[in-house]
Order: sequence, then structure tokens, then C-alpha cells
Amino acid sequence: MIRFHNVHMTYADEFKALKDVNLKIAQGEFVMVTGPSGAGKSTLIKLIFREFLPTQGQVIVGEQNVAKLKPRQVPYFRRKIGVVFQEFNLLYDLTVFENVALVLHVMHYPSRMITKDVNRVLDKVGLSHKRQQKPWHLSGGERQRVVLARAIVHDPPLLLADEPTGNLDFSTGWEVMRLLRQMSEAGTTVICTTHNLNFIQKMRKRTIFLDKGMIRAERDGLKVC
Repeated sequence: MIRFHNVHMTYADEFKALKDVNLKIAQGEFVMVTGPSGAGKSTLIKLIFREFLPTQGQVIVGEQNVAKLKPRQVPYFRRKIGVVFQEFNLLYDLTVFENVALVLHVMHYPSRMITKDVNRVLDKVGLSHKRQQKPWHLSGGERQRVVLARAIVHDPPLLLADEPTGNLDFSTGWEVMRLLRQMSEAGTTVICTTHNLNFIQKMRKRTIFLDKGMIRAERDGLKVC
């Protein structure tokens, strides 16, 4: 599903975030990306989402070279991707239901389908009983589950999670990781960045180790490649 060919990313301040990255991720695969702060984890996610364009090389998502997308094509491209960030970015004057439904409203889903899909996904993340609550009444873990529900309500084939447990304690963060694993088991391709080695050890998924913008090692389950 995703291919990086000799990808370099240099920011305007000349900081080299990624250096000659080559990577292949298959449909339905769960891949974890780790490394110290500044290693390039978030940059890798943002290149897939087409928030940035590579300075050099190619990023292919599906059969689409993201650099060749026209501006008017980008919103449609992103509809195939769910994104979960460390910051919740919820609208606090809306209910849980309304926060999740907003994605489908933007995509012009029929009202009946919106109600059905939002209820379905809130049940999946265990928040059906909180659908009419405002986000400030929720715990950090519950807010992150709302963010996850919002990211998957339109059934995207690709889910990007950038440090989704960064603001959570281990127990609450593990609930989020288990939900991500369930998405993968249902056929969604999941890419998750984390600095938490405990989660990596417990998940036992393919793991890419970044440092100073380069892939330093790769582990398939428990085996270092």
C-alpha cells in the first residue's frame, strides 16, 4: 500500500528530517515506528498524509505518487486516510456524537447513514453511553477514543496514528493500542508512531527504528532485521 523510494525531507531551516528512506508497507499490515525525539517519525506520517512533499524521492500511497496530486485532488485523497494525533483537536462545544459525525457531514453523507455509522463506531470504541457528552466531561483516554472514532468512522483503508498514547498513562494508552490492533485485524493498514518501548514489546508487530532521519533497524515481531 505504501512505498518510500529514496525519500529525503529537508525543512526550510535546513533541518534534514529524513535521509534516504526506503520502505514498503503492505495492505493490512500493522507497522510501528519508533525513535528518539527529532528522529523523523512525525515527518514520515505527514508525508504519507501529504501534509508535506518530499524534498527528494517518491512517496507512493496505493498507486498514487503524492507529489503529483493536484491541489483539488488532495481532499479526496485524504478521505481514504484516518489520522489520530497526540493532541485531541476536538471541538469542545460539540458533543461526542457531533464531533465524530462532522467528518461525514463534510463528506456529504446522508443523515440516516451518518446516524448509523456514528453509532456503530462509538459502540466499537466503547463510548455509546457518552455520545451526548461534551469532551470536557471525558477522561483523556475517552477523548482519545473519540479521536479514534472520528478517524475510522468513514472506514478508511489506511489509519495513521502519530503518538496516539503520548498524553495517556500506560493502562489507558494500552486500551488505545488494543483498538488500533483491532482495526488492523479487520483489514485496515495501521501505521503508529510511539516512543514507548513497552507498547512495542507488548504489540509484537513489525517495528521500524528511526534515528536522525534514517532507518537504523527493523524488527519483524520479535526478530531484529
